[in-house]
Amino acid sequence: MIQETTPRTNDAPSPGPRPPKRPRTSPSGLRRPTRRSSILLFAPGAAESFRSRWLDIQTSFVDEPGRSVEQADLLVAEVMRQLAKTFAEKRAKLEPQLVQGEDISTEDLRIALQHYRSFFDRLLTI
Repeated sequence: MIQETTPRTNDAPSPGPRPPKRPRTSPSGLRRPTRRSSILLFAPGAAESFRSRWLDIQTSFVDEPGRSVEQADLLVAEVMRQLAKTFAEKRAKLEPQLVQGEDISTEDLRIALQHYRSFFDRLLTI
């Protein structure tokens, strides 16, 4: 019988080397920024407030599961309303210029489109 000469720390096989990360690219092949966005989805402090309220709901589940689920439903609906409000506010800043036919620079439109893309991408990852 042959004994092992090195101690075993776990029984799982080593995963081996990781494959190289692929750069994030746009359809045109240009590198896209990895930052989430310069657009805030919520007012400062609102996301933290939502998280705090969620923790309260989660904690109360043990004693009042039905009430916790009702509160969770209301909180999720409130977060969705806030997202819709944020989007409407951002759109309202650009829409009058488009509707009234005001001159908008291509650069301003490019930035607006980038913001829409970022907002869209973030919504799809939820």
